[in-house]
Amino acid sequence: MQIKPADIRFAAMNLLARREHTYRELHQKLQRRFPDATLVAVEIRRLSDENLQSDERFAENFVLYRASLGFGFIHVRQDMRRRGLSDVQITVAFDCAELDWVALAKEVYRKKYGEIPPADIKEKAKRVRYMQYRGFSTDEYQFLF
Repeated sequence: MQIKPADIRFAAMNLLARREHTYRELHQKLQRRFPDATLVAVEIRRLSDENLQSDERFAENFVLYRASLGFGFIHVRQDMRRRGLSDVQITVAFDCAELDWVALAKEVYRKKYGEIPPADIKEKAKRVRYMQYRGFSTDEYQFLF
């Protein structure tokens, strides 16, 4: 059976209708279904030229979305790299978002632990690990204890 560009485009449009995808994500998903990597790349490039697929748009939305879920700068940046975004695209997205990471760290911490201070050093270490897991740097959460 001959693979038609229209079939690849249709599959790509279905994926993009559900949510934004990076170039890499879209390529990987389509590659599983259509073995011709060159044809897949050509169709994704066409979608990108028509502004139907945009790594920049994905990056801007992703930063805001992940921050709204309570994840810090480090976690969000690593996740964006994993999805195939360049450091330049990541930097631009963070600059556009203009988020206050210290305020977000405070909000996440207060939601999890309230106003009660840690009882001992073990409890403090547990809270530090939680904030690190969420992707916050020491500068963003050290004043909370």
